[in-house]
Amino acid sequence: MLATAVSALARSADPPGLCEAAAFRAARQTEVPVAVLQSLALTETGRSVGPELRPWPWTVNVAGEGHWFATRAEAERFASETLLSGQGNFDVGCFQINYRWHGAHFGSVREMFDPDANALYAARFLQTLDAGAEDWSRAAGAYHSAVAERARIYRARFDRIFANVGEEVPTSYLRASNGFPLLQPGATGSGGSVVPVGHGASLPLIGY
Repeated sequence: MLATAVSALARSADPPGLCEAAAFRAARQTEVPVAVLQSLALTETGRSVGPELRPWPWTVNVAGEGHWFATRAEAERFASETLLSGQGNFDVGCFQINYRWHGAHFGSVREMFDPDANALYAARFLQTLDAGAEDWSRAAGAYHSAVAERARIYRARFDRIFANVGEEVPTSYLRASNGFPLLQPGATGSGGSVVPVGHGASLPLIGY
C-alpha cells in the first residue's frame, strides 16, 4: 500500500504528472469530465514517456512546430524570446493555450505555463464550446480549430485517445492549488475580452 502511494505521488510530481494532476483538479472545479481533459492534454502535448503516451507541460508550439523542453525555465525562456521577436501567435503548456487569443486572461506568460492555470482555463474554454450539448468530441474539435476539416482530423485523434483513457483519480492529484486571482470562480479579467461573447467557437484556441 505504501509503495503504491509513493509511486502515485512520484508520478504526480514528474512533468507529465503535473498535467495529469492539473486536469483532475480542473475537472473537479468545472465538472468537465476528467477523461475529456486528460484526452485533450494528450492530444495537445502527448509524447512517449517510456511505454506510455503522456502530456508534457513544458511545450511551446510556434507556427505549427512543436518544441518540447526538459524544464519549465527553458520553455519560459523560449516563449519570452519568441514574444520579444514580435511573434505573438504561439501556444504554451499542457493544453497549448494560445498567447495571441488568450494571453490577456493571464497575468504573464509564466502564469500560462502553470499546469493548474493552464488546465483550468482550458476546461472553462471547452465548456463555452460545448454549449450544453455534452458533445465533448465536437467541443474538442472546435478547441483546436474553427476550420471544419482541421477540427475533423483533430477529433479523430482525440476520439482514439479518449477511448483508452480511464477516470481513476489518484488522491495525490486532488490537492487544490489554484492560486491565480483571474482564474478564481467569478473573477473578471483586467483587460478586454479576448473571445467576444457569443463568438467563442470562432477563435481557435491554438491559433490555426
